[in-house]
Amino acid sequence: MKLPIVAYGDPVLRKVCSPIEQDYPELKQLISNMFDTMYNAHGVGLAAPQIGLPIRLFIVDTGADEDDKSKFKRVFINAEILEETGEPWAFNEGCLSIPDIREDVFRKPNILIRYYDENWELHEEAFTGMPARVIQHEYDHIEGKLFTDTLGQLRKRLLKGRLDDISKGNVRADYKMKFPQQSRRR
Repeated sequence: MKLPIVAYGDPVLRKVCSPIEQDYPELKQLISNMFDTMYNAHGVGLAAPQIGLPIRLFIVDTGADEDDKSKFKRVFINAEILEETGEPWAFNEGCLSIPDIREDVFRKPNILIRYYDENWELHEEAFTGMPARVIQHEYDHIEGKLFTDTLGQLRKRLLKGRLDDISKGNVRADYKMKFPQQSRRR
């Protein structure tokens, strides 16, 4: 089932999310719905706060790992980034909760992360390059951070009007959204 994506300005996007337990209600269905929602919106990652749930859950599907071209698809439950290393590099990022805005964001290229997968198996893995970047972006969501938080003050001021428009629903997206300053859904 495709769920509406919460737009910029909704308080749930600013919450540090809570861990979940293995008996979280209908978790497998929630994960399936999140993948449906992400694919419908043509995203490569989606965090639970983006569908209105303040829990430590996010999914990633980059389509291919840059090293071996194999599919890179993961579910991250109760994730904790243990280490970020390397020289930060810029990449133009966007966010399903902030449609029509893309900005260069600097992130470190290597991470070490501990997480549970959808079968509640514990993993401690290192990722690099694009998978690491997408994981960091989604991890920021469960920490109550948005990619726009990384921008300089001048750039934030220049984007303020556009961000306000998004929270009011004055933006076009090809997927269902829920806007904090608008009662109807798109």
